[in-house]
Amino acid sequence: MSTIVREVMTSPVVSVRRTTPLKEVARLLVEYKISGLPVVDIDGTVLGVVSEADFLWKESGESAVSHRPLTRILGESKSSRAKLDKVHATRAADAMTSPAITIGSNRPLAEATRLMAINKVNRLPVVDDGVLVGIITRADVVRAFVRSDKELEETIKTDVILRILWLDPSSFGVHVKDGVATISGHVDRRSTAEIVRQAVAAVPGVVDVETSITWTADDREVQPAAVDPGLLYPIGPR
Repeated sequence: MSTIVREVMTSPVVSVRRTTPLKEVARLLVEYKISGLPVVDIDGTVLGVVSEADFLWKESGESAVSHRPLTRILGESKSSRAKLDKVHATRAADAMTSPAITIGSNRPLAEATRLMAINKVNRLPVVDDGVLVGIITRADVVRAFVRSDKELEETIKTDVILRILWLDPSSFGVHVKDGVATISGHVDRRSTAEIVRQAVAAVPGVVDVETSITWTADDREVQPAAVDPGLLYPIGPR
């Protein structure tokens, strides 16, 4: 089956409460050799994330915080206030970055990767029904790419071509070498050939796709919508 967040996330999660002293947060980061952890409420709701980057502001002091022009008149900007809060923080609630960017455990790994890249974060708390159930980091994403070429070939044929696109895998030649997928075959429409390419490119572990798929009807005047990787993979449990 295609990779979903639940399969690579860490669970249970090391977390802290909003009142946890910052010194205790630092101890946990060192003890568990992690670079950040979620801050949760009593019911498991994620309030924010405290990371090593937040401690950098604490160590840098007020001199590292830039101020907008006419600060005495207009007051501090929202960004500057947040950084000053981190400088003076004594509890997790003061130092955390909030709100946290989260993802569900049944979402495709490709979606988690996209969220981390767009938001420039190293980790995502995993939340189901509003409650923290795990955490996924960039390191987890990298590990997901360590899949053999044979595993990738099977994923493309069984998950992408058969289960997602409802096409006959025997109609395609699938070969993966060093993460580069080569797909050959024949389909009814040109748009279908493009969808196959997009779907294969979204498979975690595939670094590039080369296709030589022929088609019967050229329907390029009706362009296929871009394929969202988040919609390509089944979201239920394996």
